[in-house]
Amino acid sequence: MSTTDTPALKEWPLWEVFVRSKQGLEHKHCGSLHASDAQHALQMARDVYTRRQEGVSIWVVPSATITASEPSDKGEFFEPAADKIYRHPTFYDIPDEVGHM
Repeated sequence: MSTTDTPALKEWPLWEVFVRSKQGLEHKHCGSLHASDAQHALQMARDVYTRRQEGVSIWVVPSATITASEPSDKGEFFEPAADKIYRHPTFYDIPDEVGHM
């Protein structure tokens, strides 16, 4: 029996973990874990996902609170954006001084 199959862990909520690296500007999803509460999830995420001190910030989000689109709805969900070409950044010149944009 692995540690993820133990009854205590299955009773804890599932949390999604996002880490911002030292070089990054955004948080990236790096995995999931079971924890008793948000503080516990932060501590476990730090121990599991930032062992080499590569992170500068961690977010933990209860998996149950995430609302996501379905891959099968891709066509109807994303296709309307294709006819709004003015939303694409190809029409704008961004000065080098702006930086990360």
